[in-house]
Amino acid sequence: MNTDRHPDPRDLWDNPLASRYASAEMTRLWSDNHRYMLWRKTWLALAEAEAELGLPISQGQLAEMRAHLSPIDFAKAAEYERKMRHDVFAHLHAFADDCPSARPIIHLGATSAYVTDNVDLILMRESLDLVAARLATVIERLAAKAVETKDIVCLGRTHLQPAQPTTIGKRLCLWIHDLILDLEEVTHRRKLLRARGVKGTTGTQASFLELFAGDHAKVRRLDELVAQKLGFHSSYEVTGQTYTRKVDSQVCAALAGVSESTHKTGNDLRLAAAWGELEEPFETEQVGSSAMPYKRNPMRAERMCGLARFVMGLAATAGQTAATQWLERTLDDSAPRRLVLPQAFLATDAQLVIYANIAGGLVVLPGGIRRNLEAHLPFLASEKILMAATTAGGDRQTLHEALRTHSHAATLRIREGHPNDLAQRLAADPLFQDVDIAAAMRADNLAGRAAQQVEDFVAEAVEVALATCPARGPESALKV
Repeated sequence: MNTDRHPDPRDLWDNPLASRYASAEMTRLWSDNHRYMLWRKTWLALAEAEAELGLPISQGQLAEMRAHLSPIDFAKAAEYERKMRHDVFAHLHAFADDCPSARPIIHLGATSAYVTDNVDLILMRESLDLVAARLATVIERLAAKAVETKDIVCLGRTHLQPAQPTTIGKRLCLWIHDLILDLEEVTHRRKLLRARGVKGTTGTQASFLELFAGDHAKVRRLDELVAQKLGFHSSYEVTGQTYTRKVDSQVCAALAGVSESTHKTGNDLRLAAAWGELEEPFETEQVGSSAMPYKRNPMRAERMCGLARFVMGLAATAGQTAATQWLERTLDDSAPRRLVLPQAFLATDAQLVIYANIAGGLVVLPGGIRRNLEAHLPFLASEKILMAATTAGGDRQTLHEALRTHSHAATLRIREGHPNDLAQRLAADPLFQDVDIAAAMRADNLAGRAAQQVEDFVAEAVEVALATCPARGPESALKV
């Protein structure tokens, strides 16, 4: 048996969200270095606030803590944890070893949740900012492509069956609209985040009341000061030992909402690729299949859909965790939160990196679009022909029945391998003698206000949404 305490990394499972999918920016936010440095900053914020409110904490002790926020001796912390079976206490001792003069006052009056909860809230705040910026990037890129393709008439699909024509740009606006709703929700959740603050072991602040000799005003001020030092406008008014896990559930639900949107787009794109109308970017040396060299599989969209389903599943676990917290707290939230929170953000980030890549390089295939439209065009013009024939004096019900009969007859011929002859059938029917059949079947007359809707939507709703989020996601290359 290998007893090496430092095994080959290749003998250990590596989370593919970090190594294969998510961006370096999001991975860094959830890294051990970042998390545990934030733990130390949180201990420092508490000590600073306590000193400002009169507790006997010297400037030398605070300076020593500031000087040792990093680097962190992770080997020493791991050794402490093996003995103590408590991660917070292990890192507390590792920090105290670096700050011997500050050892007596680090973590003064606090409980473990002071560190873990406040830092998790900071990590979610930072991560939501990155998610919002990535959403804005995707919206911006899709909007540019929507304007570019607003006049390209394509076959509409309802029930996955041919329907009234729309335009490529209008279809992209449907994707954008979902993302705008997501941006609103992510921004909303970000604004509502507050610090857990300093609440004590069961949320009563008893330890701090003791430290400040029963001075309620100072305890309240301590809570406010720490929240501000941690970058929050305030702390949650009441907590148990932890902040309510409903906050986690709501944040994960927002990420699941983003995933719903990416999955919808991914599915739409995969269908459009199968019909030869749209393609995701495909690189010069990219291989679509190890067995079939001609393949151009929509692997980006497929990966985006797979990651989306994963996040939607994580949201259920977050909700179950919030529902099963007992009284002031129970520790069965710890393991799922360690798994759910970072993975939900990393997988959402990965989806949006893919989406930005697709949006920036979306390939429109006019030949396939035109071919699919023309194959169904006579049927698609039937409503326009019906209105024209009625306006010319015909009986609407009689005309409808004639159109139905001719359409079904044309469909039977198509199924036998013949061309669509509906136009010829109608031209030969006296009921439609006053209708310009050829004019009615012009594709550019069948998409209604689609092009104008694109212009209005991008100029109004999209511009407003982007104005609320001036940040843009950093350019992150796809890892695979």
